[in-house]
Amino acid sequence: QFKDSWLAFFRSFRQRGWIIRILLILGFPFWLAFVLIRWVIFLIFQLASKFFTTLLILGGALIGFFHLIWKHVLSKIANFFVQIFNKGYNRASNLYPSIIDWALANKTSVMMLSIIPFLICVAVLAPRLGSELIPEVHQGEFNVELTLPIGTPVETTAQIISPIEQIILNEPEVEKISTVAGVDLTKVSDSESGEHTAKITVTLKPTGDPINQEQQALADIRDRLRDFSGITYKISRPVLFSFKTPVELEIKGYNLNALSRVSQDAVRALSEIPGLTDIKSNLQRGNPEVQIVYDRVRLARYGLNILDVANIVRNKVRGDVATQFKKEERRIDVLVKVRDEDKATIEMLRRLDVNPGGNFPIPLESVASIEINEGPSEIRRIDQQRSAVILANIEGRDLSSISEDVYAVMQGMDMPADFSFEITGQNKEMEVSLNSLRLALLLAIFMVYIVMASQFESFIHPFVILFTVPFAVIGVVLVLWLLGIPLNIMVFLGIIMLAGIVVNNAIVLVDYINQLRRKRTGSRRGDPPGRAGPPAPDPDDHRHHRTRPAADGPGAGRRRGDPHPDGHHRHRRPDQRHHPHPGGDPDGVRAVPAG
Repeated sequence: QFKDSWLAFFRSFRQRGWIIRILLILGFPFWLAFVLIRWVIFLIFQLASKFFTTLLILGGALIGFFHLIWKHVLSKIANFFVQIFNKGYNRASNLYPSIIDWALANKTSVMMLSIIPFLICVAVLAPRLGSELIPEVHQGEFNVELTLPIGTPVETTAQIISPIEQIILNEPEVEKISTVAGVDLTKVSDSESGEHTAKITVTLKPTGDPINQEQQALADIRDRLRDFSGITYKISRPVLFSFKTPVELEIKGYNLNALSRVSQDAVRALSEIPGLTDIKSNLQRGNPEVQIVYDRVRLARYGLNILDVANIVRNKVRGDVATQFKKEERRIDVLVKVRDEDKATIEMLRRLDVNPGGNFPIPLESVASIEINEGPSEIRRIDQQRSAVILANIEGRDLSSISEDVYAVMQGMDMPADFSFEITGQNKEMEVSLNSLRLALLLAIFMVYIVMASQFESFIHPFVILFTVPFAVIGVVLVLWLLGIPLNIMVFLGIIMLAGIVVNNAIVLVDYINQLRRKRTGSRRGDPPGRAGPPAPDPDDHRHHRTRPAADGPGAGRRRGDPHPDGHHRHRRPDQRHHPHPGGDPDGVRAVPAG
């Protein structure tokens, strides 16, 4: 039947006119494309529906599986730990009243037990903590900046660092590296960057211990780089914020040669300090330059002026703008100078005529000596004084102890009388930041005292509240000392937050004590502090397993006219009457008596 239908179609196609045949032939591809697209779309939707149906079934099965696991396994494990916590909490709650009673009865012993640990932490442990600006962030990535002798072409730089790349890549901790040799001349910001520099970005393999992995990789790379003579290196980590180098030593003096000598001596002396790595001075070897030293006696003999001769040499070598060419609104400078091929060598420079327009030519070598020397790499001024800056990183030690060692080494160095030094970098930023945070902490405590004095209408109660802040430092210093964490900005921010938490807790306790004193006029003076803790469970109330926060205050949540603090009436027999007494609890709060 299929064959007969197609034969019938072709017979009818022959009988049709040429116009119909042409239209059918031209329209057949579009019809075929429409059918294919429709079939493909139908197939895609069928597959997608089956896929999402399967996905929903699997998702429901997984949810049911995890629900069963939680219900029969994980919930029992969680309940086990919750029960342990509840037992410990209940024991602590039961011991709390007796501890308060003992503390109120032995005030001197309590003060000694508080003051002695505080003095030990402040006087003994705190000076051993050390300090730094911010804690190091180990991201599994660092940079190795290599510097070759100035004047090295970028091709030679790339060729020399090629074995270094292979050495770093062969380290077991390294996953990949990327290298940039040279620098864009339009983006050079200092004399240390150029065709003779390269930067290798090292990415480490993911691991569960990134700190030890990074330290091991850095130690291996430093050991291997020491085998390459003539190459200086600097290792840095990517940071989220812009900070200075951990250790920056500024040596100030006028004489550049003496300044360079002292800086090199300082680099050698600082390299002996343990924990100080990647030591580098900004006074490196300078660029080669041609120096022209004029002889004033010879100039006077020829009747020449040193200023005129210097200007002539400068104009011939660098050029001089003689005039400007005007083209519509544009002005183009016309630079006049000697051709490059006439000054390509030192000998050509010696033969430059410094007496143009005179009766006879006078070559430059007749009135000056021309030498090729090495100029300074840079002349840096700090506070209007010539300075050399030595940069160094820290490995395995805190910033404050390293700074003390650097200061001791520099004090023992032999420097000219007019030279001085100063330790800056992150050490100076750390001092400024920590001083600001100390001031912020003291200012916060003072403002809290002022506000509480106005709220409590007393100068004694705010003082009692703030007296708890110093004792919070005991735990902070002890934990920092045990874990070997130095003081930094993050630690001080945590101390400020801790002070707020301690003050908030003390405010709740003191305010509750004052409320109890106002409502228990017949109680002893020692009762309210003992009753300011958590209320004791009521044996007639089966809801005592629920803990009511002390911050709710007495009677929180009760209805109007309801004597029970939780808003529920007690069940009494009809013949039982409620007789309040002066020493009782008018609000129905069952608290632990101080006695």
